Amino acid sequence: MLNQKREFIKLSLLNFFLFFFFKFNLKANEITRTKVLTNLIFFKHIISPDHPEKPDRIKYILNNLKKTKNSSLLEIVDTNRDVEKWIREIHFENHIKSLRDNHSLAEEVSRYAVKVCLTGVDKIMRKESKNIFCAVRPPGHHALNTGKDEGFCYYNHVAITAKYIQKKFKLKKILIVDWDYHHGNSTEHFFYNDPTVLFFSTHDQFAYPGTGSPKRKGNGKGLGFNINVHLPCKTKDEQIIKVFDQILVPKAHKFKPDFILISAGFDSRINDTLGCFDLSDDCFRKLTKILKNLSKLYCDNRILSILEGGYNLTGNANATIAHINELNNLN
Repeated sequence: MLNQKREFIKLSLLNFFLFFFFKFNLKANEITRTKVLTNLIFFKHIISPDHPEKPDRIKYILNNLKKTKNSSLLEIVDTNRDVEKWIREIHFENHIKSLRDNHSLAEEVSRYAVKVCLTGVDKIMRKESKNIFCAVRPPGHHALNTGKDEGFCYYNHVAITAKYIQKKFKLKKILIVDWDYHHGNSTEHFFYNDPTVLFFSTHDQFAYPGTGSPKRKGNGKGLGFNINVHLPCKTKDEQIIKVFDQILVPKAHKFKPDFILISAGFDSRINDTLGCFDLSDDCFRKLTKILKNLSKLYCDNRILSILEGGYNLTGNANATIAHINELNNLN
């Protein structure tokens, strides 16, 4: 009888140990995983039936994700959080009012994109995930304060998110990397004098919006913190990877970012309908790997990636999945 009690106690202790071992290991594994955040509201905004910035951009990404081993990464963000304060960190009241009055649905959807991005930051800062991809639309990196859309953009999600990180979580230095085919003129504009935000953009400066000259390096205290790299049509993988390795990486080592934001525009992929670069899906994996390595060194793996352009539906989805897969790669 005594031996039976001893065996029972041993078995109970073993079960107790195994329960907590697997519980904490599963939790630790969850923390390392990427999350893909979205919401069904992004299917509502339609500019016109044949417009390239369409709901199918998100639909194709989600359909492709469901076919991969990483389908469990998807999370629908359902939140009523108020983001007005944070939008006003970047956008003027008259711009917000004009959008509400004249583009009410687009404003609502763009506002929800901000909600998704800020929710993503919260999840990273709570260590629920080391990095996150926000499958949102419309894009944002052209949005100025003109009271209308600029290049399909209404609010600059990445700029708002940068301000949120700095003011809410007191992380000072933000690296924003924009690999969209089109220059992120709005992001440049809002941080052109700011030494706490390093903005790095690869693009075709002769495409819309006609900005992004390498001569524009920042102003005042922000001088040297705005890096524009013009790339010509037919740019191949090795060319942009070389630019990242030789220009971005040394500058990032000197800057030592506390958080990395990506304006992930996949219209720089080969065969995009609004771009002329020849970048492969694997190129975006390699660019993502470069940024992951920087995040490991300086900011505890913190990366939030936000969808910008990308208008070949199949190509955009394939490149996005390559990007997500590398974000989720533990190596």
